Amino acid sequence: MQTTFTPAQLKNPGTQRANEILRTCVHCGFCTATCPTYQVLGDELDSPRGRIYLIKDMLENERVPDAKTVKHIDRCLSCLACMTTCPSGVHYMHLVDHARAYIEEHYTRPWHDRALRWVLAQILPYPGRFRAALFFAKLGKPFRALVPDARLRAMLDMAPAQVPPVSRNDDPQSFSPAAPRRKRVALMTGCAQKALNTDINDATIRLLTRLGCEVVVAEGAGCCGALTHHMGKEKDSHATAAANIRAWAKEMDGEGLDAIVINTSGCGTTVKDYGHMFRNEPLAEDAARVSGIAMDVSELLSQLEIPEGAEKGLTVAYHAACSLQHGQQIKAAPKTLLKRAGFTVVEPADSHLCCGSAGTYNLMQPEISGQLKARKLRTLEAKSPDIIAAGNIGCMMQIGSGTEVPVVHSVELLDWATGGPKPAALGGAQAGMVPRLR
Repeated sequence: MQTTFTPAQLKNPGTQRANEILRTCVHCGFCTATCPTYQVLGDELDSPRGRIYLIKDMLENERVPDAKTVKHIDRCLSCLACMTTCPSGVHYMHLVDHARAYIEEHYTRPWHDRALRWVLAQILPYPGRFRAALFFAKLGKPFRALVPDARLRAMLDMAPAQVPPVSRNDDPQSFSPAAPRRKRVALMTGCAQKALNTDINDATIRLLTRLGCEVVVAEGAGCCGALTHHMGKEKDSHATAAANIRAWAKEMDGEGLDAIVINTSGCGTTVKDYGHMFRNEPLAEDAARVSGIAMDVSELLSQLEIPEGAEKGLTVAYHAACSLQHGQQIKAAPKTLLKRAGFTVVEPADSHLCCGSAGTYNLMQPEISGQLKARKLRTLEAKSPDIIAAGNIGCMMQIGSGTEVPVVHSVELLDWATGGPKPAALGGAQAGMVPRLR
């Protein structure tokens, strides 16, 4: 694609990167075949190719974004299926992230949109605030029919029947390996996940310590910044990301880390991109170091080689989170691990398509999200599974809200298969604290 940015425009690092990306696009349209919003809406402007044209026009002309452009970019899930499909290597993620930051800076949204986005940015990345919001949402559920805004109704729907108690395993500390130490790793405990489902981090710690890892929850680490990053709120996202970088760099420079382990794939995609996000900032070197050792939990478990388990007689439908299969290009590892542990693993049709969760997408675009959710549920349930497993809390909440099939994190099943407790979603009792090192 030919571009006409001026030398002055290219002095902006974001615009310079956008120019590089735009020039790799050859208009082939392969991306439209795997774009969920294009399949649902059938509008070229709701495909990656259409959005690329809108972004190019907006940035080249340095124009104030119009409502039409904002609408179509807002409708993008950032599922990144287009990046998996693209034969030219167009890095759509960096392009759409820059476009969103540009829109946030130059476009004045209607007051109610601004208010809603501000509320999400001030609540979701903070577990304490999010817990309180879930409590009030639960109280408001009986009055759902009286709420006029579909986005507010979606927020009420998000509240689980029970908000789990705080897990003290998420506090800054170190957990001693139960076997001879093989690795020292930092676990990213996240933000929303700590409020919605504490079993995932607990299971991860048990499993990793059982396999010989010292697991560190670093002081000062928290939200990865993905939620605000994808809303174009660069200042907010970089602030939380910088806190993580400093916390993990301190551990790396202290007793050392072999990996930073992430069990929420949406966070993992962002943490692995810290090197790019901070490339022109004072934290550039530390950000690159952090990104360099960031791993999805399935990547680390593949290195540790979990014991082979006996056949469990349970069929697990594996849902591939977009941020894992497209954002991080991790496709085989979770399925291989589950099979090795003794589970029968099946995949739904069109497994490359998004479930519609996508961070805050199911709250901001509930109608499109609902269509994608219904489609995903049909394909998963068609496999008649005993269990649905995924590697991302957003997907788990989205899918779990529409099916009677138990939905668990893959790591919960692997923990169970190697000596841990049966997942609570399958009728197991809540496990206690994991032994601490300090």
